[in-house]
Amino acid sequence: MAATYRGRDVFRHLFAVGRKKHCGKLCAYLKERYEGDAILCKNGRSALAIALKSYFEPGDAVIVNGFTCYAVYEAVQAAGLVPIFADITKEDLNFDINTLDAAIKSRQVKVSQDKIKGIIIQNSLGNPVSVVSIEQFAEKHGLTIIEDLAHCAGVKYPDGRECGTVGAAAAFSFGKDKVIDTISGGAVVLRAPVKHRIKAPSKLPKFSDHLRARFYPLFGWTCRKLTFLHLGGVLMKILVAIHFVEKSADNRLDLKRKISKFEAKLALKQFKNLRKSGELPIREFCFVKERDTVLKKLAKAGFYFDGLWYKQPVSPERYYKKLGFPEHDCPTAVSVAEHVINFPNYYRRSDLMPAIDIVREYLWEEEK
Repeated sequence: MAATYRGRDVFRHLFAVGRKKHCGKLCAYLKERYEGDAILCKNGRSALAIALKSYFEPGDAVIVNGFTCYAVYEAVQAAGLVPIFADITKEDLNFDINTLDAAIKSRQVKVSQDKIKGIIIQNSLGNPVSVVSIEQFAEKHGLTIIEDLAHCAGVKYPDGRECGTVGAAAAFSFGKDKVIDTISGGAVVLRAPVKHRIKAPSKLPKFSDHLRARFYPLFGWTCRKLTFLHLGGVLMKILVAIHFVEKSADNRLDLKRKISKFEAKLALKQFKNLRKSGELPIREFCFVKERDTVLKKLAKAGFYFDGLWYKQPVSPERYYKKLGFPEHDCPTAVSVAEHVINFPNYYRRSDLMPAIDIVREYLWEEEK
């Protein structure tokens, strides 16, 4: 039951009318804000794949966050690259220069050191990395930085620069529960001169995908209203079973299709509002013991947090075994995946207070 939509936003989305000019306006806005050539895409993983294809050769390796979404792995694979997973810190769920250094020296590196060509900065849950030290690391090792802004559009790094203005490219996801949330869609801004010119997607989404994106906010909003009657989860499971709602991880990568015109219009408005609001789109997280018990208690109280980056370092769990994830090289990511709770951003803070009280009873700190 993702998506940050409330009341009037639901109906604004349902009846939004987009035109070709809105795609052009969104591209122009992204070009000006992030200083590069903008391309509109079907989703975030497609945007990231285009970024990777533009700057790397097949067979190159790129370093990725050890606590991430399958979409990132899928984009790396689609570009013909080799992922090198770097462990994270518990403070911000990001890698740092120590875990990056360990990653390039780890047993998972089956390519020669000189084939490691890039690094994808994720800024997990909107928490920015220490970008200056990572830039220095990248320069030392000759790595090209790609920024993934699915979680962090509008966020600033500790040195004051905005996320998306540092790397060779910035990839955006406009999917459910992202900072810019139009249910589907994405974009990439190519800031540095590219090695390979990739043909921009030209086809609009399939009608079935368009229909799902159009109606999802209404379904999500309805399910949230029904959570306290314990019917929201049931309704969502039915909608998924009949394929009227698609799980985010199943939104397949497609380099031929782009965002719907009405979603481009909505994305542009959200970008402009993001700049005006000045609020940081950071999702809070904490660590709990007996997480299954916590999730059950939350569900009993009408809060359905399950499915938000749990159980495995690379989410969702159903894809995890395909990856051959190097757990021995990423012990913190494994531990975090067992204990993390992150608060979804589609509840008001006041509405979350009963959930916060439940979580407080089970807060976990690793034994020294």
